[in-house]
Amino acid sequence: MKDYIVNAITSCGSIRVIAAVTTDICENARKLHDFSPTACAAVGRALTAAAMIGSTLKGEDDTLTLQFKGNGPIGRVIAVSDSKANVKGYAGDPFVDLPLKKNGHLDVGGAVGKQGYLSVIRDFGLKEPYVGQVELVTGEIAEDLTYYYAKSEQLPSAVALGVIVDKDLTVKSAGGFILQVLPGAMDEDIDRVEKAIGEVGEVTKLIEEGKTPEDIVSMLLKGYEIEYFDPMEPEYHCDCSKDRMARAIISIGKEEIRKIIEEDGKAEVCCQFCDKKHLFTKEELEEFEKIATK
Repeated sequence: MKDYIVNAITSCGSIRVIAAVTTDICENARKLHDFSPTACAAVGRALTAAAMIGSTLKGEDDTLTLQFKGNGPIGRVIAVSDSKANVKGYAGDPFVDLPLKKNGHLDVGGAVGKQGYLSVIRDFGLKEPYVGQVELVTGEIAEDLTYYYAKSEQLPSAVALGVIVDKDLTVKSAGGFILQVLPGAMDEDIDRVEKAIGEVGEVTKLIEEGKTPEDIVSMLLKGYEIEYFDPMEPEYHCDCSKDRMARAIISIGKEEIRKIIEEDGKAEVCCQFCDKKHLFTKEELEEFEKIATK
């Protein structure tokens, strides 16, 4: 099944659901970064969440960044989405792997850690981006996002994310959903969707069974009239460029650039999101030194 995302809302306007299949995105990220199974699951969950939330951005140039920074061995987990739900991401340690949990699942929470912070950064092109931050609850990604919505945005939500890594280390299935109870919802609406969430089961199993995002929405909103918005087809896409890397070098200032010139005579900058290397000659660095303002 090709990756895609659907956004839906009940006709009464009380419940919103975003559902996604992201198997190809997670597999492309795995191949690009050579992720271990645990790192693949961690970053894959974050990429899935970023794609779903990114699909709600309104502005053409709006971006969303999710940063999970815990005390576990994986270090930071970063996922970035644009308004077309295209995503990119990385892990501090892409090779970290842990024993499976007792239930047979990959130990994402152990890799991320339970002590630390989740930052949700929305950049709308203004002077300063909007930043929301909460403490990590479990490090399992979905539970932390559920807590973020309740604590930082006062929006009761249920977030489900999953990545199944096959025996040959490829991604077998990946996806998720975000269900949100909107202002004006009745107690009976909450009871109804809580029951539905309990009956749905693991989202990755649904995807393995061939269930589409629309199927998942229908299961969650059983009995409601549902309005769908145009689906999106997200991809793993890094928009790095030599110009962007040049601006990053210029931003470090004259003194640091001079140090690089004297010590190395050149610079090689590797993009964390796609591992592409950008080379800069001594002459280019000298031009950056002239431009730098500090």
